Amino acid sequence: MSEVLTAAQMRRVEMAAIESGEVSGLTLMERAGRGVVEAVFEEWPELAQAPHRAVVLCGPGNNGGDGFVVARMLRDWGWEVAVFLFGDPEKLPPDAKVNYERWREMGEVGDLRRAPRFSHEADLFVDALFGTGLRRPLEGAALAWAAERVSDPDAQAKTVAVDMPSGLCSDSGRELQEGTETVLAALTVTFHRPKLGHFLGSGPFKCGRMAVVDIGLKTRAGAEVARLVASPRSHVLGKAEAGHKYGHGHALIISGGAGRTGAARLAARAALRIGAGVVTLGVPGSAQMEVALHITALMLRRLEDGEALREALNDTRINALCLGPGMGIERARDLVPVAVRAQRRPCVVLDADALTAFAGAPETLFGMLHDKCVLTPHAGEFARLFPDIAEKLTAPAIKGPAYSKVDATREAANRAGCVVLFKGSDTVIAAPDGRCSINSAQYGRAAPWLATAGSGDVLAGFMTGLLARGWPAMQAAEIAAWLHVECARDFGPGLIAEDLPEVLPRVSRALGV
Repeated sequence: MSEVLTAAQMRRVEMAAIESGEVSGLTLMERAGRGVVEAVFEEWPELAQAPHRAVVLCGPGNNGGDGFVVARMLRDWGWEVAVFLFGDPEKLPPDAKVNYERWREMGEVGDLRRAPRFSHEADLFVDALFGTGLRRPLEGAALAWAAERVSDPDAQAKTVAVDMPSGLCSDSGRELQEGTETVLAALTVTFHRPKLGHFLGSGPFKCGRMAVVDIGLKTRAGAEVARLVASPRSHVLGKAEAGHKYGHGHALIISGGAGRTGAARLAARAALRIGAGVVTLGVPGSAQMEVALHITALMLRRLEDGEALREALNDTRINALCLGPGMGIERARDLVPVAVRAQRRPCVVLDADALTAFAGAPETLFGMLHDKCVLTPHAGEFARLFPDIAEKLTAPAIKGPAYSKVDATREAANRAGCVVLFKGSDTVIAAPDGRCSINSAQYGRAAPWLATAGSGDVLAGFMTGLLARGWPAMQAAEIAAWLHVECARDFGPGLIAEDLPEVLPRVSRALGV
């Protein structure tokens, strides 16, 4: 999985490289500017074919220095380039000041207040105002330019942002000061590694498309960084040639009562498709006939109450449980404590009603959990279980770095003492020890078809099946989330939740299984 950095982590990587003598700041700035120009020409090949007009906006920090390099390289390409500075050139950092002076040998530097801002005035606008260094909302001429630029319906189509659209927090993807305009880019070019804000909050919308440019840094940011979930290796879903069904795990999915069994059946089908050797649906007597009429490969067991579940767990072959989908609040309150307190400590996925059942007293739930549990809240469920954390996440961001979904999920996992998968197109998965990953369904991996009833139940089933097969909680959550998105992308428009498990074999074959 590739690293996703905060602004501070990126600065540490750069400084470590510079201080070690690996590279100079000026060299990094030159590589960054060249990378922006190359990314622009790759994104819009027609711009490389003939001279055009560019407006380059440079800020008061090193992001502005990158902008001066971009301006110089475009001028060398034959472009007409107009450069505008926000701030005092005498206060620029040393490397940015050098590139300011290099540009001044080629052209003028105007005041940002007089910079063109409408699409008919240039073929390309380069936002090198703040990048990852922004710590406060846009103000003055920078805010005025962004606000007027947004009013132009063609503005985004001609704008490239250097590192991050100005006005957006690079650690959280949140707009600094709600209601304040930020730059809206068609292309965002960042360096070395993507930043958290490219995937969280408003980041994907504001960034447009994203390009990551290698600027030759070899230093790693450290173990505490978040990572992007990547495609699993082919052996993840494969099975040993010799073995039997119980060797691949026995998952128990607990259903609600009559008329409420569909969600659990979706989860059970998903667990079976992902390779659990045996999957049993535990149902109350009132739903037994209903479920029996709908299933074939799945097993069926009558589970009326907590005592019945306790007895069922005497079967040592059951090693993973899923509680919540369509379960009902009262039934969840009765059965969840039995599941998570079981002496053998099987893996447990808690979803939907199993989370909402403890909204009034989340500390009761947290006191029962262990490290083989996974919580899978969406935003509403997260707020009910972690109201103070959710409040920090939704409070207006007035300065950077702003509190992010990564921060929130890590804090929640630490409090719960287990893995937390916080759903969304920017799904964040965190473990109590601080490990964290992002499963991004954005940019080229967008899967809007997942916004359909029952898709979350399938995700819970995928996780349960992987846990039954022996995958640790963090990896099971990551693999399940990645496959969930890929199944939706494979099927495309018209997707309903029942389709997701049925597409999994085709997705698996594409991985080489």
